[in-house]
Amino acid sequence: MDTQLITNAIIVNEGVQKKASVLIRDGKIADLFDAAIPEAILKTAVVTDADGQYLLPGAIDDQVHFREPGLTHKGDIHSESKAAVAGGITSYMEMPNTVPQTTTREALAEKFALAATKSLANYSFYIGATRHNMNEILQTDFSGVCGVKLFMGSSTGNMLVDDMESLKNIFSRTPSLLAVHCEQEEIIRENTARFRAQYGEDVPVACHPLIRSAEACYASSSLAVRLAGKYRTRLHVLHLSTAKETALFDRDIPLSEKRITAEVCVHHLWFDDADYNRYGTAIKWNPAIKTQADREGLLRALLDGAIDVVATDHAPHTWEEKQQTYFKAPSGGPLVQHSLLAMLELADRQQIGIEQVVEKMCHHPAIIFKIRNRGFIRKGYWADLVLVGADSPWTVAPENILYRCKWSPFTGRLFHRQVLRTWVNGNVVYDRGQFGEGIYGKALEFM
Repeated sequence: MDTQLITNAIIVNEGVQKKASVLIRDGKIADLFDAAIPEAILKTAVVTDADGQYLLPGAIDDQVHFREPGLTHKGDIHSESKAAVAGGITSYMEMPNTVPQTTTREALAEKFALAATKSLANYSFYIGATRHNMNEILQTDFSGVCGVKLFMGSSTGNMLVDDMESLKNIFSRTPSLLAVHCEQEEIIRENTARFRAQYGEDVPVACHPLIRSAEACYASSSLAVRLAGKYRTRLHVLHLSTAKETALFDRDIPLSEKRITAEVCVHHLWFDDADYNRYGTAIKWNPAIKTQADREGLLRALLDGAIDVVATDHAPHTWEEKQQTYFKAPSGGPLVQHSLLAMLELADRQQIGIEQVVEKMCHHPAIIFKIRNRGFIRKGYWADLVLVGADSPWTVAPENILYRCKWSPFTGRLFHRQVLRTWVNGNVVYDRGQFGEGIYGKALEFM
């Protein structure tokens, strides 16, 4: 591998911006130079002049659905990791509700084998919790597996776990981080019956946040926090969607000391219930996008430390699937190509600092999941890097969307920044619309 030197970059890392150069050797960050660069390095290295643009650590997305195996008409590991690196995401952790579900060590091994030959980004996979697979969980090697995923709200097959005996068993015995989808299924069923009685099968999509309500979210997330407190579980609550839930999480202790952490997704920071009339089922997610007050409360909690991570819950469906009536249209949407840019857009609007975007999308996932040597621009760490151009306006359109499903909730949106180049393990995998030929993603390692 060539020695590379990135010069004249504005590095955003660990809470500061500074002009510096980065030396890459053997896939890792070999050195950082704030001033003069040794002449010997300038003579031998392949030089990239960053021209005063931002250089960020690669983003780490702790929640994606890449649909392989079994649902590859929506996306697969190659297509979605390609979109991810074009969006500045260099590592991802993928969810277990594929076909078959990833609820055994054998199914996990199959996914890792697929990713080793197909993934442009670094990867790991959750093992899913069911009522009956605790022995599989206990025998899993979590030095390479990011955690256990528990659906306390609707899922497919037997992955919904909402009876108290099973929950106690999972919370008390899980030996790793437990990542939880929190919605109270009984409340959702009651709300569904009420709206179905009123509208039949033609329920307006604007009713989605009333069916999958704030009450349903809080009832479930507060239960998860109580159980985690009782059993000392290492709990990570995924995709918060209400301001009320943010009160459940600690703002006053360092992240490294937290045993209960929380995530918000880009769509819950960007959209609110006033947008259903414009976007319809394109913004139907579970948990539902809720009110403006919720969106603003989630952003405040992100800024004050109650929420630790920004992720995507990237979940592609075909446009034909999404255009069905409310009950038939699946929940979820594609986001990995545009999530970092959406957060940088919020930074340009001065709603969040760019240093905090890096903290929440790069540093904190690495800390929470104890990922080895990633998430920071540090000497000795893997060179997962993203060069982001300022004053580079472009509009999201079908011809530049890389998801297999070829649509985005951001279609028609003007972004003022763009990802210029992405390095994964020191390899240029994306460069101004072009992709390298190699598969350079590696399995993540956990401490």
